[in-house]
Amino acid sequence: MLTKTIEFKSKYGRKVKILEVPVLKEDSPLSFRVNLKLNAFIMKISKDESNRSAFSFREHLKKTMKWSDYEQIYHNTELKNNA
Repeated sequence: MLTKTIEFKSKYGRKVKILEVPVLKEDSPLSFRVNLKLNAFIMKISKDESNRSAFSFREHLKKTMKWSDYEQIYHNTELKNNA
């Protein structure tokens, strides 16, 4: 699973990082849902006045999505012979 980190400044001037954002193909059925969740998460963070500077999107999805959908996004493929 390929993930990315998003950095931006909030309206209060603090630097914010969102970690572990999944990179999905555009034609993936879950990409639209993940984008909606990401937009809602960014809006929630931008309104938050706490001093936290790093947030895990993976943990947010774990709390807000069905487990079956979460597993499809962050599926762990086992590697054969540690390769």
